[in-house]
Amino acid sequence: MAAAAPLCLLVLLLLGPGVWGQTEPPRDSLREELVITPLPSGDVAATFQFRTRWDSELQREEVSHYRLFPKALGQLISKYSLRELHLSLTQGFWRTRYWGTPFLQAPSGAELWAWFQDTVTDVDESWKELSNVLSGIFCASLNFIDSTNTVTPSASFKPLGLANGTDHSFLRYAVLPREVVCTENLTPWKKLLPCSSKAGLSVLLKADRLFHTSYHSQAVHIRPVCRDARCASISWELRQTLSVVFDAFVTGQGKQDWSLFRMFSRTLTEPCPLASESRVYVDVTNYSQDNETLEVYPPPLTTYQDVVLGTRKTYAVYDLLDTAVINNSRSLNLQLKWKRPPGNGYIHYQPAQDRMQPHLLEMLMQLPASSVTKVSIQFERALLKWTEYTPDPNHGFYVSPSVLSALVPSEVAAQPVDWEESPLFNTLFPVSDSSSYFVRLYTEPLLVNLPTPDFSMPYNVICLTCTVVAVCYGSFYNLLTRTFQVEEPSKGGLAKRLANLIRRARGVPPL
Repeated sequence: MAAAAPLCLLVLLLLGPGVWGQTEPPRDSLREELVITPLPSGDVAATFQFRTRWDSELQREEVSHYRLFPKALGQLISKYSLRELHLSLTQGFWRTRYWGTPFLQAPSGAELWAWFQDTVTDVDESWKELSNVLSGIFCASLNFIDSTNTVTPSASFKPLGLANGTDHSFLRYAVLPREVVCTENLTPWKKLLPCSSKAGLSVLLKADRLFHTSYHSQAVHIRPVCRDARCASISWELRQTLSVVFDAFVTGQGKQDWSLFRMFSRTLTEPCPLASESRVYVDVTNYSQDNETLEVYPPPLTTYQDVVLGTRKTYAVYDLLDTAVINNSRSLNLQLKWKRPPGNGYIHYQPAQDRMQPHLLEMLMQLPASSVTKVSIQFERALLKWTEYTPDPNHGFYVSPSVLSALVPSEVAAQPVDWEESPLFNTLFPVSDSSSYFVRLYTEPLLVNLPTPDFSMPYNVICLTCTVVAVCYGSFYNLLTRTFQVEEPSKGGLAKRLANLIRRARGVPPL
């Protein structure tokens, strides 16, 4: 008992500053934000950003406890002496001509580039091991990165974070354009988030909705940043970004109206408990001048203005940490509605459903005289089921003709007579104004060549199979049904019988 007292006192002294004193503030923080941008083409872009900042020097301190910063990435920085790491997995291509400039541009497929510390002796070996480890973490084919697809740029990829020097011999860059992004890549990406996909903005990251979009890009950016204004020490910043572009006509069922539930099939109920900031921004720059055409619901409590990509932007801000933002139903479903169709009537579009209904596109416009109007539609060729091909598939497939309905000004004003008594076809298309007449025109059917499989191969396989079956079955059946009989050998052959005939003719006894 006498020896136990000093031991207990020692334990209390070791635990005293942390137990009885004031605990230290957390050295890491999380900020999550979602930016929703209506695009000029009528589509809607949603950009997620989760920023985790850790006030720790991973390469100098022996870190064993991780709170918000992912342990897998923290150990990666320490083991391979990384200065920066940038990884993106993208499906589709950002169409700048129709969507404008994105916040973060990324190529199709997988892109990986990293800066190593100047203490690394063999950069190529570290680069190879790094790509293999990242391949396992994100379930991607990054292990195919080798010297044949790795380069060392000297001007295009500068460090994005705090850097003492720019010796490009410690930079490696590679792209895998054929990498296919799927749910297997999204799941480990979400597991790196402090709240995973259980709370906060990450609840909207539903795989079946994110991959049913025109564009999908997820990325991880790790870099060192200054901890304070004096930059006496550094902090590590992890940015997980995800950008998607929704087809507003598809998600809005033929309308440009959109909402969180239509896009993600979910709504926001609460912020991430570990986040110090959780906000949703809606770009209302192009609609702030004309409040009568656009309505954002619920109305924002605050707005925010900033210069983004050289353009002054205005955003409606929804702070999830503000209890007034979440309504009584504990759900936030942002909605954007058009009070009247934009443009000159804009456009009625009904998207098709595979093997259920075709596309429908109607446009109401006023054409000036002696003008040429061209309407083009982009489409992708796809393979059909083999039962859906026509007997002559190489001829192509016909698309229904377009319909042009117009009121054409009349050169001669019609006489005001009773249209019921009017001859010819005037009674078929009555008009209220005699200065114009109604015309309906049809274009030629469009012949489209779709990918056609080689139908001769099934024919050859059928012929070969039938031949083999016929030969094998015929031989086997012949062996089973044939009756075998044993014949006695004849006493003499043909030569002997001829000799006996000659001997008989001579009167000599036969042999």
